Amino acid sequence: MRLSLSAGFALMLGLLLSACQPALNWRETRPAGSGAVASFPCKPEVEQRQNSGLAQCEAGGRGFALSWAEAPDATQSGAALKAMAQALATKLGQPLPAAAPLQVAGMTPLPQAAQYRLSGRAGVTRVAVFAYGGRVYQALMTAPEDDAAAWEIFAAGLRIEAAR
Repeated sequence: MRLSLSAGFALMLGLLLSACQPALNWRETRPAGSGAVASFPCKPEVEQRQNSGLAQCEAGGRGFALSWAEAPDATQSGAALKAMAQALATKLGQPLPAAAPLQVAGMTPLPQAAQYRLSGRAGVTRVAVFAYGGRVYQALMTAPEDDAAAWEIFAAGLRIEAAR
């Protein structure tokens, strides 16, 4: 799956689709300290630490999260992205599936930037990993059943802002 829609068009499409999903009220959010913009379907709670952070919320039985952390060395960002995806798959007790391409406006182009769909007894988890310089990001959606439309809106609403 490749995100080829422009962010503006995708957001507009998301707003139209959200009419079919009354539990999801999409809004653009700039989690403090993240250097990113994300469209969440609910107001996220934001936790910050010295070199990392997490914005998360739950809506309509689905969990949405954006986490970020500084890699010790910017040249290790690609390896960190692969390790993040693998760690999540291991935590869920599943093999890491094949990666699907991912484009996030403003991200550092790395071959390890990707999105994955993991499914198991507990439901479906979709995850995207990407970086901006030495900062690595993980966007996550969990749900009892797959919701490709909600994931597309969430993933398409991600972008990096130049000033952090």
